[in-house]
This record gives sequence, structure tokens and C-alpha cells, in this order.
Amino acid sequence: MAKLPGAIQGARIVGERYVRAQRGRNPEGRMPLFDHLRELRNRVVKMALALIAGMIVGFVFFDPVWRVIEHPLCAARIRGYTGCAKLGTNELVLNGPLDAFYLRVKVALIVGIILSSPVWLYQVWAFIAPGLYSREKRWGHIFLATAVPLFLLGNVLAYLSLGRSMHYLLGLTPGGVQNLIQVDLYMSFVMTMLLAFGIAFEVPLLIIMLNLAGILTHERFRKWRRVLIFTVFLIAGIANPSPDPITMLILGGVCAALVEVAEFVVWRNDRRRARLHPDPYAGLADDEVSPLDLDDHAEPDVDDRPDSRLN
Repeated sequence: MAKLPGAIQGARIVGERYVRAQRGRNPEGRMPLFDHLRELRNRVVKMALALIAGMIVGFVFFDPVWRVIEHPLCAARIRGYTGCAKLGTNELVLNGPLDAFYLRVKVALIVGIILSSPVWLYQVWAFIAPGLYSREKRWGHIFLATAVPLFLLGNVLAYLSLGRSMHYLLGLTPGGVQNLIQVDLYMSFVMTMLLAFGIAFEVPLLIIMLNLAGILTHERFRKWRRVLIFTVFLIAGIANPSPDPITMLILGGVCAALVEVAEFVVWRNDRRRARLHPDPYAGLADDEVSPLDLDDHAEPDVDDRPDSRLN
């Protein structure tokens, strides 16, 4: 009877040979349409299971999570008052018998999205990866190692900006008017802020990935740099649910700084690529003929066979 480590090693070798044989039969990784749909279904199911697991955690720890979510609103000072206990001062209200249940579902959904972000980001990449070349699939590790921290960093910045947004928006309340804020609207505002900041922080990563794929070069980036920075601030203004200019500047400023970091990475990668694979046509004008490296001492290829036409 074979030893267990030897059997495991043999099974591993057989599995690797099978994978190589399948790749040899289908090197481009082509899949029929129904296989793509089946793959998409499997990825969506895994994302849903991870989201449900995160939502269960949100249901269990609802009370501490809710205190964290309501803190930016309750800490905002409006007309000299803070807190959500005084009637008409930043007070959250429920309008229907099912609103308390919906509140717990939304809090659990926020927790589930954040906790399951490594899983659904990986599933998105795993669905795209089969259509890439083998050298491009290696970038998946870089994508995952960067996308998750950027998404979480955007969520943290969004939470820190919530207090300033609440102070600015509720500070516009005229005298004699009470602030009775619906919980459903406040939760929608919080969720939109978290998603907008988290997705906006993925833009620099997208720029770097396009450069690694050879689609976006630093020369093209530099040509459209001003337009890109303006677009970043424009997207920040559209994605930000608050009309607070300070929050928009925070989101746009941080994203612009990350875009500058992405530009530096793109520049370094283009320099490295040019050093390893120099372009023979670099520096030539459009109407200039490229030099040809011909061997002047090469003998003409003379056919020494007898010419049949002479016979």
C-alpha cells in the first residue's frame, strides 16, 4: 500500500498533467456562451453567499454598528445642540411598522458589502481572467492586493466626511423648523456615500491596470491629464450625494492625489518597458524612412544551377 504523502504527490502530478493537457487543447480559453452564463451564475452565487454571511454578522452586531452609523448625525452641532435625544434636533424617526425591520436589513447590508468586499472583488476578477493572456492573469494578485485596501480606505474617508456633511446640510435649517429625519433616507444617504467613495478610490487602480495591459501609455495620459483631473472632480461632484462643497473637495482632492500616484506608476512602468523593449521607430518623423540594417559584405544569392532556358 502506497504511503499517503506519495499518493498525494502522485495525484497532484496527475492533476497538473490533466490541466496542461486541457490548456493544450484550448490555449485561448474559449468557452461557449452557455459556459460563460454558467460561470457567471457560479460567480454570482459565491458573491451572494459571501454577502449573506456578512449580513448575518451585521444582524448579530446590529446595536454597536448602528451606534457607529448614527454618530455623525448625532454629533453634528445644530443651533447649539448636539445629540439625537432632543426632540427636533437631528432626530431620526420611523414612519411605518416595517421601517424598524428595514433598518436592520440596511445596516446588515452595509456590513455585508464591506466584509465581503475581498470575495466579490475576487469573483469579478476571476470572471474576467479566463479571457486574458497568461501574462495578464498575473496582475490579478496586484489587483486584489490593491483593490480591497482602496475600497476600505474610501469607506473610512466617507465615514469621516459624514459628520461634516451633516453639520453643513442641517446647519441650513431655518429658525422655527425642526429636523425630523427619516431613518430610511438617512441610511440611503450613508450607503450612497460609502459606495461612491469606495468606487471612486478604484479609479487610479483602473488607470494602472490599463497601462499594464498596454492600452494607456504615459504619453497619452500626459496629453489628457488636465481633462482627466477635471473629470475626477466632476465624477466626485456627481457621485457625492451631498451638495456640501467641502465633502466634494475632499473626495475630489484625494482621488486627484491618487491619480497623481497612478501617473507616477505609469511613468515608471513605461520607462521600464522602453528600457527592456526599445522601440526601433522612436524619434522618427511620420515622413521619415526608418534605417535598415543591411550587411554590405553579404554576397548576392546567385543560383548556380544551370539555366534550363539555355538548354
